[in-house]
Amino acid sequence: MIFRAIKFVAEAHEGHYRKGTNVPYIYHLMNVMKILCDCNCEEEIITAGILHDVVEDTPVTIEVIERKFGKRVAGIIAGASEPEKTVKDSQWQASWKERKQHTIHYLEKHANLDKLLVSCADKLDNAKAIRQDYAQFGEDFWKRFNAGKEEQKWYYQSLAKAFLDRGQEFGQPLLGIAEELSENVNQIFKD
Repeated sequence: MIFRAIKFVAEAHEGHYRKGTNVPYIYHLMNVMKILCDCNCEEEIITAGILHDVVEDTPVTIEVIERKFGKRVAGIIAGASEPEKTVKDSQWQASWKERKQHTIHYLEKHANLDKLLVSCADKLDNAKAIRQDYAQFGEDFWKRFNAGKEEQKWYYQSLAKAFLDRGQEFGQPLLGIAEELSENVNQIFKD
């Protein structure tokens, strides 16, 4: 299943790059996969980690994911995606901040362990990339994003807190990923 997912996303994300870079997007997906593999996660969780952005960022639908990879993988991806990307004919439109508040609330209150693991691994890899690029490019780095440094600070600090709190609830391996995320967020936004 993992190798089928790698082939699937390589094709689905062909021509996509990390925001503001020449790094193929699949690099991020493979980093998420590695984090989940290093935690000895189950095959379906690792597969969902590989596929986690395919519904948000490509024409692939959640129904296609369910048909090809099963209900559990599709459910994890639906939980890691913004609502307008996973619900057929969704009219849910919201501002950047409203979408991020929805994500944080969902992670704090409703996400199960599978969804938390995939989401936390995703945010950890994003935070590592932000930390590296911010160190290299300085304040100009924030121009890549729709939301600026202060908004990103609020979002990533809120995510780190949510994952740490849920990590206390579930223990390892979520707690370990959450702690590493928190360390990276603290380094990015240290005053």
